[in-house]
Amino acid sequence: MNIGEAARESGVTAKMIRYYESVGLLAPKGRTASGYRVYGMEEVHVLRFVRQARRLGFLVDDIRLLLALWHDRLRASAEVKAIALAHVADLNQRIAELTQMRDTLTHLAAHCNGDDRPDCPILEQLAESQLATPAQV
Repeated sequence: MNIGEAARESGVTAKMIRYYESVGLLAPKGRTASGYRVYGMEEVHVLRFVRQARRLGFLVDDIRLLLALWHDRLRASAEVKAIALAHVADLNQRIAELTQMRDTLTHLAAHCNGDDRPDCPILEQLAESQLATPAQV
């Protein structure tokens, strides 16, 4: 199948297929005499795997490791679990950071009159060299 058909079958855009090839997540494919890439169901399965991993927020390097483990029938599941748990820890850190951002912005918005006057605590805090947390404001 051509790249458009592989994109439809996998749910990954043709542009992303080219990107995944360029970063080594998908092996470069053979080409027809006219230069078109040719894909099979094996590549579609890999693309679906990558799509699912991206949906879960894995980075390209982690996906590369997971793909290698997926193809290695002698793998230890402990390696896969370690990658997943490291990703969970990263997600928890990002969630904490996002929660703090949300709380700070909510606090600042609550203290902004939102009227015709020019003074605004949101802009004042953004102008500070270090953003205060809600407890500090």
